[in-house]
Amino acid sequence: MHIKTYKYPDRTAWESLQQRPELDVTSLFDTVREVLEDVRVNGDEAVRRYGERFDKVRVRDLQVSGEEMDGAESVLDEALKAAIVTACRNIEKFHASQRFEGKKIETVPGVLCWQKSVAIEKVGLYIPGGTAPLFSTVLMLGVPARIAGCGEIVLCTPPDREGKVHPAILFAAKVAGVRKIVKAGGIQAIAAMTYGTESVPKVYKIFGPGNQYIVAAKQLVGLKDVATDMPAGPSEVEIIADGTARPACIAADFLSQAEHGPDSQSILVTTSEPLVDAVQREIRRRLPALPRRDLVEQSLLHSRIIILKNDDEMTDFTNQYAPEHLLIQTANYAALSERIRNAGSVFLGPHTPESAGDYASGTNHTLPTKGYAKMYSGVNLDSFIRKITFQEITEDGLKSLGPVIEIMAANEQLDAHKEAVSVRLEGSSGCPAS
Repeated sequence: MHIKTYKYPDRTAWESLQQRPELDVTSLFDTVREVLEDVRVNGDEAVRRYGERFDKVRVRDLQVSGEEMDGAESVLDEALKAAIVTACRNIEKFHASQRFEGKKIETVPGVLCWQKSVAIEKVGLYIPGGTAPLFSTVLMLGVPARIAGCGEIVLCTPPDREGKVHPAILFAAKVAGVRKIVKAGGIQAIAAMTYGTESVPKVYKIFGPGNQYIVAAKQLVGLKDVATDMPAGPSEVEIIADGTARPACIAADFLSQAEHGPDSQSILVTTSEPLVDAVQREIRRRLPALPRRDLVEQSLLHSRIIILKNDDEMTDFTNQYAPEHLLIQTANYAALSERIRNAGSVFLGPHTPESAGDYASGTNHTLPTKGYAKMYSGVNLDSFIRKITFQEITEDGLKSLGPVIEIMAANEQLDAHKEAVSVRLEGSSGCPAS
């Protein structure tokens, strides 16, 4: 298979080369609204009914039991369990370093302001199941939620046709510190966490990836009912490389992204024409051996290789594209990385594959796609907390600052705002100054 290649395109053509596969879910809204409303009204009964329709299993007890959690641990391969524990520790170490420490600031004498970090009390995590259960996402969402101090963490994931949750998901949840796990997938899971049911608590914010129905459901409930992590689209990677890069590594990174799904996108941006030919050969050599070859080939139809003139063009192109994942494999990768302004997560040097961030290095893999890296961060500890501001003003502080407030309020024609200051400065009996 030959990846489309563009040589030295003019800057006016960059926008067209940066087009992503479209994920338009508006046509699903009517179906999604019907399920959301049904679950809102009928609770667990509706969740079970849709589980029977979509997952082909009717689950009696929606919540995973302690026995099921213990049983999952006993059947998992020891090497996999050890890998999950190691990844969990790294994710915990990195996210714990993000804890906020507020300072009390005296803006003027007698006026004290500060922030306090407070966890979102109730959060919901959605974890897709199916043929590729994303147990790594359990760690990426569950660990920072626990570190943040979220009081209630509920995880929803679809069961298999025997009514069981994949043991790796259950073990990862245990390691991450998530105890409430619900056997529900699809729209009905998003609805249950949004509105609450007999078995599923209502949450304040929902996190997690999913198919087009999950994307549509999160869009709709996010309009007025619950917060969500970020807008979602197909996964993507951009690789910046020069003539020093190993073609085999570039091809492997290209293909690893492509196997996420048929709408994924891989882009190679380079200044080296010889590298392009070598990468094309490596992709053709490696592709036949991939178990998910059909998916990869569909993804490669959206993918491209772009040859640019110099480092300036490569960094400008990248900041305009704002990739979810960015790999920089050049001789001067450290210097180039300093010029990156728009990216979800950046992977530097020849020994840093994107899959390290997907699993175990410690950074989070829930990242903004579709150019949203221009205005959104990936999931981090702040995603699970709020910052409340506090202030305290002394009598002398109000005497100093009060006239400023009065003038501003009067000029905005908000007299009651002005009076709230004046009554204190006057020391009236209703609100004495001391």
